[in-house]
Amino acid sequence: MILGSVVRDYRKRGKLTLKMVAAKAGVSEGFLSQVENNVNSPSVETLMKICDAIGVNASDILNRVEKQENLILTRSSDWKDVDVPHTGFATLRFFPPENRTVIDSAILVVEPGTSIPVRKNIKNAQELLCILKGSLELIHGDRNFQLKKGDTVHFWSEPAKQKITNKSKDLATVLWVGTM
Repeated sequence: MILGSVVRDYRKRGKLTLKMVAAKAGVSEGFLSQVENNVNSPSVETLMKICDAIGVNASDILNRVEKQENLILTRSSDWKDVDVPHTGFATLRFFPPENRTVIDSAILVVEPGTSIPVRKNIKNAQELLCILKGSLELIHGDRNFQLKKGDTVHFWSEPAKQKITNKSKDLATVLWVGTM
């Protein structure tokens, strides 16, 4: 159950800060952050206060938590014929944002000559690329790697010194996994 992710989603939808909600609910900002990051669970009474501060019924949050998928099956046929937009790459995520609290994952389809944007605002994160079709170039720090079908690389993210580009003439399909 991912209660905290749902609480965070409702708070952000209401454009409320942690500080605003914590003050109104009578809890510390740190505790609310722990709840949202699924590190700590609130009592029923505290959950109701948090929900009141956010302006949502606790039953709405619990119903949404109950309906969350905890397993998503993606068949290879789901990503074979992907329409790539004008950006030159498509990202097919497995879980919706509120379910991506520890790791994120996706199938990336990258057109020739296109680079994948580096994730922003990440610290101490890891990434994994597994080339399913085609090839990519990974620049990581001062190192340069040519990756082809079947190659897998696991690395610590270096947003300022990292670039992933399809330099081939063919479409590349990649399994990407990254920690949050």
